[in-house]
Amino acid sequence: MKAHHAEVMQMNDRLPNATSRTDLRLERMNWPQIADALNAGISTVIVPCGAVEQHGPHLPLFVDAEHGTILAIEVALRLGNALVAPTIRVGCSEHHMAFPGTISLRETTFRAVCHDYCASLTRHGFKYICLLPAHGGNFKPLANMVNELNASVAPVCQIAAFTDLMSVMAVWKRVVQRQNGHGDRVGGHADIAESSLMLYLHPDLVHEEAAAAGYLPELTDAVINRIISDGLKSVTKNGILGDARGMSAEIGAECIAALADLMAEYFAAAQPEQH
Repeated sequence: MKAHHAEVMQMNDRLPNATSRTDLRLERMNWPQIADALNAGISTVIVPCGAVEQHGPHLPLFVDAEHGTILAIEVALRLGNALVAPTIRVGCSEHHMAFPGTISLRETTFRAVCHDYCASLTRHGFKYICLLPAHGGNFKPLANMVNELNASVAPVCQIAAFTDLMSVMAVWKRVVQRQNGHGDRVGGHADIAESSLMLYLHPDLVHEEAAAAGYLPELTDAVINRIISDGLKSVTKNGILGDARGMSAEIGAECIAALADLMAEYFAAAQPEQH
C-alpha cells in the first residue's frame, strides 16, 4: 500500500507532496520569515477548521483535521499571496459523542477560538482571513459567526467563511462517479470519498478490511435534524454515512484537488477589492 501511495503522489502533478515544496504553514515558520512575508505583501491567511471525532471502524479520528490542513495548503497555493494558519483541530462534534474518543467544542467555545485566531492574525497585519471548514459540523457555526467576526476586525481586515456544505458533497459525488461509478456511495461521513482521502494521505492508518456500508438513504432535513438532536448513532451504528467500500488513493487525490479548486474560487471572489 505504501508503494502504491508513493506512486500516486508522483503521478498527480496537480497535488504534489506538501513536504517537497516551500511550506506555507505559519507554525513551521519563524517570526522573521512571517514578518518578511507580510512586508512583501502576503496578506491573506487560511484558517482550516477540522475535528477530532469518530470516522467509522476503519478510519482514524483525525480525518477532518488532516484533511483541513492539506486542503488549506492547496487553496493557498491556488490563491497565491496566502499563508496557512495552524489548523483548529477540534470542532463542533457533539453529535458524534456516542462514539468513544470524539472530542467536541461547544459552539460558544468554537466561536471564541475563531474570534481569537482572527484577532491575532489581524494584529499581525493580515488583511484577508479565509475560514475553511473540513468538518460538516463546523459549517453552520461558521455561518452563524462570520458577520460578528467581521465586525470585530473591521475596517483593517475582512473575513470570509466557506459554508456551502452541499457543494462539497456534490464535488465528492462527481469525482467518485467519474473514477469508479460509485457516486451513490458518497454519504458525507467516513464514506468512499473520505476513506479515499485518508488512503491517499495516511494509507497506514486505514483499515480497508473494516470498510462497510452505513446509513444509505438520502440525508433529508428530517434525518439531519435527528442526527443533531439524537446523535449520529441514532441513524448509523457504525458511524458511517454512505458506503466506504471501493475507496482508492486516486479518488482521494482528485477529491482534494477538486475541492481546493471550488474553495479557492469562492475565496477569490469574496476577496476585498483593495486587497
